[in-house]
Formats: sequence, structure tokens, C-alpha cells
Amino acid sequence: MKCNSSLCHTRWDCKYHIVWIPKCRRKILFGNIRTYLGEVFHKLANQRESQILEGYLCKDYVHMRIAIPPNYSVAQVVGFIKGKSAIHIAREVQDRARGYAGQSFWARGYFVSTVGRDEKVIREYIRKQEQEDPRIEQLKFRL
Repeated sequence: MKCNSSLCHTRWDCKYHIVWIPKCRRKILFGNIRTYLGEVFHKLANQRESQILEGYLCKDYVHMRIAIPPNYSVAQVVGFIKGKSAIHIAREVQDRARGYAGQSFWARGYFVSTVGRDEKVIREYIRKQEQEDPRIEQLKFRL
């Protein structure tokens, strides 16, 4: 069993595949928001002792493979990242007021699955999203 991290009395290897979308599946994750969010997500994950191993930002969703230590729940880390990144976007990108809470950027839920034996499949899936999205859009256009 390979363990790449440890706490005081625990050795762990907890990786998750997480996907979430902007509210109403708006296609707004491009341009300066896209470049800005990658850095913000990494900083926020580090604040919760987590590490983003891989990620992809499409126009209307976020994919990431993240390592979360066992002393944090997935819901805590994802809620923290979504909440704080919404505030960052509102203040820095959208030039909203300083007291803005950022509650209307991300949709409410998210998808999560554990990464275990299927790690190679999930890594390939995340990497191929950039080629898959134009193909799906082209299929919609033909219908």
C-alpha cells in the first residue's frame, strides 16, 4: 500500500475526483477568470492542508483531482474552496463591494467520487476534457 502523506499517527492516501458548476450552468469560466481561478484554488486548498493534483476549468464546470487529509471532510474542503473563490471572483474580477459574500456564483451541489483503482482512468478523463468539449458542442450544432 503506497502512502504519500502522513499526520502524527496516520499514514494516508485519500484522493477524490470533484466536479462542480457555476450557478445556472453559465458559461463564464474563460479569459481572466480562468487564469485567476487556478491560482486561487491552489491557495485555498493549501489553507485546508489539501493539494490539488490535477484540474481542468471548462467554460461551465470545474474538474479536479484533489488529495484531502483524513482530518478534513470532503464537504468542508469543497465548501471552503467554493465559498472563498466566489468571494475572490466577486471582489477581484467583478469589482463588487468589499462586503460582498459571493453567494451567487457557484451552484449549490457538487459531484465527488473516490480515486482508487480507477486513478488512471480519471486522470485521462480530466486531461481529455479539453478535446471532448468542442466535439460535444459540434454534435449539438449538427442536431
